[in-house]
Amino acid sequence: MMSRPRAAGYFSRGLMRWRAVRTLLPEFQRIVALGHGRSRRVDAVLGWGAKPGSERARAYAKRHGLPYVALEDGFLRSLGLGCEHEQPHSLAVDYSGIYYDATRPSDLERLISESAFDEADMARARQGMALIRQHRLSKYNHAPDRLPFTPRDDRPAVLLVDQTRDDVSITLGMADADSFRSMLETALAQHPEAEMLIKVHPDVTAGHKRGYLSEMTLPARCRLIGEAVNPWALLDRVETVHVVTSQLGFEALMAGRQVYCHGMPFYAGWGLTHDSQTQPRRRVARSLTQLFAAAYLHYCRYFNPFTGQATTFEETLHLLADQKRQSERLAGRWAVYGLSGWKRRFAHRFLGPGASVRYLPDGTHLKTPAEDERVLVWGYRESAELSAWCRDHGRTLWRMEDGFIRSAGLGADLVRPLSLVIDSRGLYYDPNTTSDLEHLLNQADFSADLLARAARLRQSLVQLKMSKYNLAESSLPALPQDRTIVLVPGQVESDASITRSARGIRTNRELLQAARHQHPDAFLLYKPHPDVVSGARHGGISAAERSLFDLDVTGVSITELLEHVHTVHTISSLTGFEALLRGLDVYTLGGPFYAGWGLTQDAREFPQRQRRLTLNELIAAVLMLYPHYVDPKSGALCNAETTITLIHQQARVCDLSLRVRLWRRWRQLTEGKR
Repeated sequence: MMSRPRAAGYFSRGLMRWRAVRTLLPEFQRIVALGHGRSRRVDAVLGWGAKPGSERARAYAKRHGLPYVALEDGFLRSLGLGCEHEQPHSLAVDYSGIYYDATRPSDLERLISESAFDEADMARARQGMALIRQHRLSKYNHAPDRLPFTPRDDRPAVLLVDQTRDDVSITLGMADADSFRSMLETALAQHPEAEMLIKVHPDVTAGHKRGYLSEMTLPARCRLIGEAVNPWALLDRVETVHVVTSQLGFEALMAGRQVYCHGMPFYAGWGLTHDSQTQPRRRVARSLTQLFAAAYLHYCRYFNPFTGQATTFEETLHLLADQKRQSERLAGRWAVYGLSGWKRRFAHRFLGPGASVRYLPDGTHLKTPAEDERVLVWGYRESAELSAWCRDHGRTLWRMEDGFIRSAGLGADLVRPLSLVIDSRGLYYDPNTTSDLEHLLNQADFSADLLARAARLRQSLVQLKMSKYNLAESSLPALPQDRTIVLVPGQVESDASITRSARGIRTNRELLQAARHQHPDAFLLYKPHPDVVSGARHGGISAAERSLFDLDVTGVSITELLEHVHTVHTISSLTGFEALLRGLDVYTLGGPFYAGWGLTQDAREFPQRQRRLTLNELIAAVLMLYPHYVDPKSGALCNAETTITLIHQQARVCDLSLRVRLWRRWRQLTEGKR
């Protein structure tokens, strides 16, 4: 007789707001609602930690002799705040207690006390802490990474960490309101010359809750920091940190600071902190690496809120670091000129949650940007008036364009992009101006961790047959086995990548002639650009010009072609980069971003490209550091690895809607085609 699937029950509807719950509890095949007169057989009861809202769930579990499974936010939670309904990237799942409850054992306490950590654990933990320090990550990662005040360099500083009033982590951490007053008095007495920096909790800063120290009458040498600020900016300023039970104390340990605990957080009692309380169960000394391995690697479970999949600590760390980097780079006010109504629906998403966007028309009656607004346009489509105004006022003209892993479908068919590039210097397809990408490729310090990610990203792109547009197309006919196969990808002849980078050869006819001259005995495949095939853009060839190649592969996907060819011959097509990912030879006639770094055979020279790069270094800059990625459902920033999964999850584009067919016809009439 088959046993019934294991089921878990819950009472709180709010618990199921977090999509991670179902994914990160694979031990339960069913998660069902309890209460409201429903009688359901379950094997465990879920609740939110030891919070007051979980009392009903805990009582039900005790009454029915069932395990109570406590869930809580993990230590790397999200970019924004949970109280603002940002989905969590990690959860703590505890069958015996919860990590902040020092009054009884928890799964984390047992892990710290009893686990025999092997060298693989220790290596992962050391690397994990190094990456957290490098990317300056915390539980929440939305706050500016700079001090909101000018420090007094002539006075030492001590950090005191406030918390939210009546939070259960305080009472269960063997502390109370008096602990905060005692912490303040102790810090003042121990450091009589120091400035006291008092960090207010993010939920208090956001106006959602009250604090303790923030409501006290403080001495003159106390500075209350009510602004949102990355904790690492504060840790840079101090050598000593006082906490009651805040997680920031553990981050202070990772930063090498002295930590005084006035309650009993999970990291106290193991010989790493100065403790005002004791917990007899914590009898063994543990290293910081061991604590990290227990808490971050084994206790927490990780979730990608965009793909809906369980993931690893490392992948979560990389995703949060990429979200934080993109958000910080573009935070502030923007004046965005000349975008179509369609682009206005999504462009602001790529500027991140810290950006404020004002869309303005671009033309003869120019509305000038404010002093604190950065100026952004699509491509090189700004008006002469806007260009002149920026030049005359010394303002940088930022530019936006589609990214390299764009979507499942064409931009010309109004399919929204999942990636854009936003460049302060130029754009990647213009070799006449140093772009942010070229600057990265010349100057970036590529860490071993980043290059390992780039190698995995390359493998994923090849295995999943991923390209820029990811169209559903037909299979490739049989090719000769005794000849070199050369692919010539057609381009949009009016595209800025041709007009700005090509020298001499500017048309698809000339490109085919050059490819035949370079490879006289090869079997030439010609694939017109998808926008040209759709009728939306310039670049078709005449019937007479079809003699320049051996086979038209219009209906074959680019990834299928790249599995069967030996060489790609192009002016500046992205196909050349995609060919490099697959280890193919690439000849370039124009100035694509991937040429001039020692990986391609180039018809022109690029004296400004001063380094010889490995393929993984090129991938890291082109796909991981330069573009900005957005989840199409939530509108939140994500990263390259997530975007690949999202596109793979989408259905391939098949039938065109009436809206798209009408749009194509309008483009044909207004732009024309050969």
